[in-house]
Amino acid sequence: MGMIRGLLGLLFGGDRNVVRDTVQVFRENAEAGSARAHEVQMTAMREFGAEFAVARQGWFDRFMDGINRLPRPALALGTLGLFVSAMVSPLWFAERMQGIALVPEPLWWLLGVIVSFYFGARHQVKAQQFQREIVQTMAHLPQVIENVSALRKLRHDGIGAADTDGDAALTVASLAPSGNAALEEWRRVA
Repeated sequence: MGMIRGLLGLLFGGDRNVVRDTVQVFRENAEAGSARAHEVQMTAMREFGAEFAVARQGWFDRFMDGINRLPRPALALGTLGLFVSAMVSPLWFAERMQGIALVPEPLWWLLGVIVSFYFGARHQVKAQQFQREIVQTMAHLPQVIENVSALRKLRHDGIGAADTDGDAALTVASLAPSGNAALEEWRRVA
């Protein structure tokens, strides 16, 4: 019994805890870590608040503050505008999307990095084989041109929208006179 008491006294006696002290070498004390994190956050908030405590005096400061507030609403409203344009004019929207299909993938990566960096995220893009991506994108060019051409043929107000494409029966049917209610009524009145 005396040996166990001596061992426990060695480990936990004198207002110390050897086990706790040893574990804290390998694992952070959660309570102390939370207190440190709270202090870091409060210091950052004080610094942030001090930055905006200074009144913006010049027109340039006010102008730059306004410019800095534009990208988020512009991106949000632009995205909503794309949805609206897809519903209002699907052919116009489809033609623009065919153009976007030609944007090479490295540019999409670059746009993603710029937008992500602007909004606070930091991304590191792996090295891309730029020439390979351009060749792959350019391979889509004939299909995109064909798609745009087909989309333009679907327009009701385009040149050749009523073209019969050499169909003889359709050409004859389109040339045959048909009843015109307005013209018939005008003849009766006149």
